[in-house]
Amino acid sequence: QIRSFIGGRHKDDRGLYVSTGGFSKDARYEADRSTIPLTLWTLDDLVRALVENYEQVDIETKLLVPLKKTYLPA
Repeated sequence: QIRSFIGGRHKDDRGLYVSTGGFSKDARYEADRSTIPLTLWTLDDLVRALVENYEQVDIETKLLVPLKKTYLPA
């Protein structure tokens, strides 16, 4: 799947590939040898980025993924 993803990109593109199940050694190898910059993210990476940047995301994303801050006592 990584190879197909890379094959559909143009030489000036950059890629971000997200997998909910992680990546095999072969998938990481294909990403490393890609002709375009390609970043592989797991589901944890995606969630972390969303939480860290939630205030900056557009309203459409906030409607799709409504998050609410919860404070817990220390």
